[in-house]
Amino acid sequence: MTVTAHRTYHHSPNPLHATLLAGTVPLYLGALLSDVAYFNTFQIQWSNFASWLIAGGLVFNGLALLCALLGLFRAGGRGSRSLIYLLLLVATWILGFINALVHAKDAWAIMPAGLVLSIIVAVLACVATWIGLTTTRSEVAE
Repeated sequence: MTVTAHRTYHHSPNPLHATLLAGTVPLYLGALLSDVAYFNTFQIQWSNFASWLIAGGLVFNGLALLCALLGLFRAGGRGSRSLIYLLLLVATWILGFINALVHAKDAWAIMPAGLVLSIIVAVLACVATWIGLTTTRSEVAE
């Protein structure tokens, strides 16, 4: 008779990586909310807030990307979930950088591209954080 044991274990990122990863979400969401406020009020200061929040999000995202890359090499390329997580972080950083360039334009020239990019970047940041912080794996022993 063969007994199969299913073991589930949690592999969480180190505290620095988790902090950097979780820091991207409020920064990108704040930029999105600032863009929505700018779209509704035409007050240029909201655009400035969004630009600074995007810059902060890029810093946190870049450092979390570096930690994820180091974690991928330490794990020895184990699992496709780690690779998907890394690719999500890369896509978030690239689109966030493009969003920062769009926000560098004058006044109303950032709309609607800035708002659309902020929505996409905020969603990608949330998905990347979800995947990065919920890394439950299952292994089967025979």
